[in-house]
Amino acid sequence: MTSSKAMLKNRSNLTHKVRYAVTNPARIAPYLKRTARDSWLRLKHPDHVDYYRAVMASDTARNPEAAVGSRSHDRWLALGEMQFDYLMEHGLAPHHRMLDIGCGNLRAGRLFIDHLDAGHYYGIDISPDILISAKETLTTYGLQEKLPHLTITRNLTLDFLPDAHFDVVHAHSVFSHSPIEVIDECLAHVGRVLAPGGFFDFTFDRTEGAEHQVLREDFYYRTQTLIALAEKHGLRGRFMDDWEKRPHGQSKIRVSAG
Repeated sequence: MTSSKAMLKNRSNLTHKVRYAVTNPARIAPYLKRTARDSWLRLKHPDHVDYYRAVMASDTARNPEAAVGSRSHDRWLALGEMQFDYLMEHGLAPHHRMLDIGCGNLRAGRLFIDHLDAGHYYGIDISPDILISAKETLTTYGLQEKLPHLTITRNLTLDFLPDAHFDVVHAHSVFSHSPIEVIDECLAHVGRVLAPGGFFDFTFDRTEGAEHQVLREDFYYRTQTLIALAEKHGLRGRFMDDWEKRPHGQSKIRVSAG
């Protein structure tokens, strides 16, 4: 659970950066190295999706589990189980069809695939490098007979997917790395692929202060901004208080057809 004080931080503010550097001197060199790399990648790839695909390629080359935000293999396992357990508590059944946006290397996807009926899991990601790692995860966990779909995508228009097909759409640590126009694109189209009674869960980096971004990698939004964006596209959104009990830094919103 994130403290109310943390909700007011503006991590792009120079004062915050200086204070953080003073209290965490060992992180200065890695931060500067990442800043230099990201600046170079942004120069080469002005489009955000192209830029973040390049970030993922760089991160995945070093460590696929770290590329999806896990500091260690134990943490990779724990974060996957956290996502899976949450949806199980909310009624995820084997017959449900699931779309996993930003499926990564199947940190949680391996558990969803194992639980769902064969062919009922559809994972998409912008990074071909992380999808190669996802296929290795499938092999490691012996999930080949479940025939999951793993597809690279250029955007979040979801135009290659059928109408009213998915009972559950899921995006973990996707909007936390997305500018508002990417989130808007997803919310404009996700309603079309939701089955009757279906819902879309997504996590986001929450702030109760000024909305901001850090290195064009991490984006912080107010809850009402994203709920209002969903409403603009005819979706009903609600903040998931029960997710806040989990040891995870992001918050969660669920949207469904209005």
